[in-house]
Amino acid sequence: MARIIVITSGKGGVGKTTTSAAFAMGLAERGFKTVVIDFDVGLRNLDLIMGCERRVVYDFVNVIQGEANVGQALIKDKRNPNLFILPASQTRDKDALTLEGVGRVLEKLAEEFEFIVCDSPAGIERGATMAMYFADDAIVVTNPEVSSVRDSDRMIGILSSKSRRAEQNQEGIREYLLVSRYSPERVQRGEMLSLEDVQDILSLDLIGVIPESQAILNASNAGIPVILDRESSAGQAYADVVARYLGEDLPHRFLTVEKKGLFGRLFGG
Repeated sequence: MARIIVITSGKGGVGKTTTSAAFAMGLAERGFKTVVIDFDVGLRNLDLIMGCERRVVYDFVNVIQGEANVGQALIKDKRNPNLFILPASQTRDKDALTLEGVGRVLEKLAEEFEFIVCDSPAGIERGATMAMYFADDAIVVTNPEVSSVRDSDRMIGILSSKSRRAEQNQEGIREYLLVSRYSPERVQRGEMLSLEDVQDILSLDLIGVIPESQAILNASNAGIPVILDRESSAGQAYADVVARYLGEDLPHRFLTVEKKGLFGRLFGG
């Protein structure tokens, strides 16, 4: 049976789509047949970050409305045969997503895939609530700033009360915290919340801390999930996230200010 994972947040611009692309690619790299779905109807950014925007013919809404089947809409990733993308529509309204339609598509995908990763829009609009409703696991992405953490706290309440699992009185959604754009230097200067502050407020299992990194922007612009940039701190941090999700016990990295060597101190490098 496929495991459905929603990548969600209360606030936009925190790195959900970057996380969805990296996480799905990481699962595929581990040998799991994985599909990642863009629930952000009307915007559609996942296909850009995955580098497959020119290959979109049919989308998620086409499948829900019976205008195409799942096989016609799925895009096979060029880099990994285990990974497929189901893009969102840029031209439809979010009301095109129906509970029955989304449920049918997920049921069909579950016959073929081991993991279904849902890239949710921010907040509590229709696409977000649809993505959360069917989830088995949730990765709540937040930046270390007050407004982002506060909005994420609201999402946690919705996850625990408005999911299919909650309605059917099943075991609750497994919830994980992912802190993105973390800068130990800025924490030290008091410009952002510390990791301890974020954890105190949200009280979720910490699955990863993604450092601020130019590599994320570079990867997005190139249409490559950043987890494939194995030299970058962000790529390594996302690889750690996937490993922890799969049950490996790894220490968290990139949490402290990097000490400069003598050359760096002398020349500011």
